[in-house]
Amino acid sequence: MGGGGNGIWRNGCQEVANTKPLFLTVYATILVGILFSSFYVFSAVFSATKSSPLSSTAWISSPPSSLSHVDQSVNASNQAKVAVGSISTTSPPPSSIQRTRIWEVPPRNSKMPPIEKFRLTKQLVGQRVKDNVIIVTFGNYAFMDFILTWVKHLTDLGLSNLLVGAMDTKLLEALYWKGVPVFDMGSHMSTADVGWGSPTFHKMGREKVILIDAILPFGYELLMCDTDMVWLKNPLPYLAHYPDADVLTSSDQVVPTVVDDRLDIWQEVGAAYNIGIFHWRPTKSSIKLAKEWKDMLLADDNIWDQNGFNDIVRKQLGPAVDGDSGLAYAYDGNLKLGILPASIFCSGHTYFVQAMYQQLRLEPYAVHTTFQYAGTDGKRHRLREAMVFYDPPDYYDAPGGFLSFKPSIPKSLLLDGEHNLESHFSLINYQIKQIRSALAIASLLNRTLVMPPLWCRLDRLWFSHPGVLKGTMTRQPFICPLDHVFEVNVMLKQLPEEEFGPGISIREYSFLDNPSLPKQVKESWLDVQLCQEGTQDCFASNKTSSSGVLRFPNHSNEEMFKTIFSSFKEVKVIQFSSVQDAFLGFTDKKIEEKFRNRVKRYVGIWCCVENHTPGHIYYDMYWDDKPDWKPMPPETPEQDHPPW
Repeated sequence: MGGGGNGIWRNGCQEVANTKPLFLTVYATILVGILFSSFYVFSAVFSATKSSPLSSTAWISSPPSSLSHVDQSVNASNQAKVAVGSISTTSPPPSSIQRTRIWEVPPRNSKMPPIEKFRLTKQLVGQRVKDNVIIVTFGNYAFMDFILTWVKHLTDLGLSNLLVGAMDTKLLEALYWKGVPVFDMGSHMSTADVGWGSPTFHKMGREKVILIDAILPFGYELLMCDTDMVWLKNPLPYLAHYPDADVLTSSDQVVPTVVDDRLDIWQEVGAAYNIGIFHWRPTKSSIKLAKEWKDMLLADDNIWDQNGFNDIVRKQLGPAVDGDSGLAYAYDGNLKLGILPASIFCSGHTYFVQAMYQQLRLEPYAVHTTFQYAGTDGKRHRLREAMVFYDPPDYYDAPGGFLSFKPSIPKSLLLDGEHNLESHFSLINYQIKQIRSALAIASLLNRTLVMPPLWCRLDRLWFSHPGVLKGTMTRQPFICPLDHVFEVNVMLKQLPEEEFGPGISIREYSFLDNPSLPKQVKESWLDVQLCQEGTQDCFASNKTSSSGVLRFPNHSNEEMFKTIFSSFKEVKVIQFSSVQDAFLGFTDKKIEEKFRNRVKRYVGIWCCVENHTPGHIYYDMYWDDKPDWKPMPPETPEQDHPPW
């Protein structure tokens, strides 16, 4: 065998010698090509290693023009022109797959590839897959900041096997220029916000199901997520612990079924399976389920996608797959289903209200902003309160600076007596009065108010309940999300100034503790201590003490506030030791009326009293103007309106 090989080699050399001029020409051409290719590959690798990663805040602003990054149009040029409805499942040759680092923006002077290059194909997904897993979310331009936050959390966790589906061209272009892997869903959707339960909301749900049905046949594991959730810990090792599962889903379960990190006990999960976080393996059963789910929704516009999923999966539930894994047979009797533990794959209730993971000493993997109020603004504010939302730098250094105060709450209001409607509203009203004063002072000084933490005795839900749901881990009292009492969306809305006076910007209670707060804000601080006028060293002055504290008389009027604090316009943060009795009120009655018009719309409802229709009770910003005010639900339809 060896001798035959040598003979062939000698014969080949002889033939080369006989055709030497031609061979030299070909050989030279090949050699130059190899050298050129090697140089190109070496340069690309070298420049990739030399590229410095973007800073923690640069990603959310416009792409820096000075950086020279890998042109992502190389990726897009190889994508097949196939719409979502007719996905190509042909595997691309390995050499055509180009993987780029997330947040590496295209070159400044490059052109964006045509939109056809962003259509969903197996090749496009394959460019991002790692260990056969792809993590996907989707949305429209209104959720751009949520999507950037979602991507940033994953990349901070070291995960890059992700893709974002763009439901409108504006989002697709914006993500492309920020270096975020994106594909076109061909939805031609509005760029505006989508209200829960609206026809557009239901359209988004159908798009999700179409997407799952399209991706699963590619053969990749799919971790599908809503944009209003964030990853706090790498979930892939956890999901890999259940290799036999066809589908792992989150749920709306609020009562714990386990106290460790095992899957929830499926027999005890009575709440809906929540499709905001779920993991699919490309098995025969899961592919069959996705198709049936899609067909069901496309045949009936009135079915909510999540309800449809629950109906199909629960057609058959049980028995257990085995005695240990926590998986159960479901759907067609062959699908192996697992319920992710609600303590660490958190809903808006188990995370923001119960803080279940803290009480069980567990590390949460994710939080999904369910069980919340005030729409998208409420979701964003909750994530900000938890300091897991990424905002641009100017959010942390607002023009005019910030105003904060330390709320004063008597122990008796917080802890004494029963937790009931009366004690809850007494506690809330006491805080509302202080917040009202702080809003007035912030308006006077043209500063952004940092809201205080809000203490509640009772939970808020959209149905009647005894105050705290039985079996939950909700502690009383607890720091409740701002949207439990305040209409966050109204507080952030641009109201006409001629009717409501100047707008008052707000920030979340954790704002001053946020690591993103810049040094120039942290170091520009004035502490204000209220004092009783006439007592020692208590008079209207802009002179601070040796320790940098300003003593300021309580019961001060509008002019005194403006006069004294005009000397501190350059100070970024003014913090009052208290705002109780700090402000006498506006001297101009028209200004007062406009302010009242504004802030009385800031509070919402508590819901809901049992055995009473309607069961909700309106909060009242000016409850103390009504000596006979009591927390009572409306008795008649005529009484069922906000207190204005």
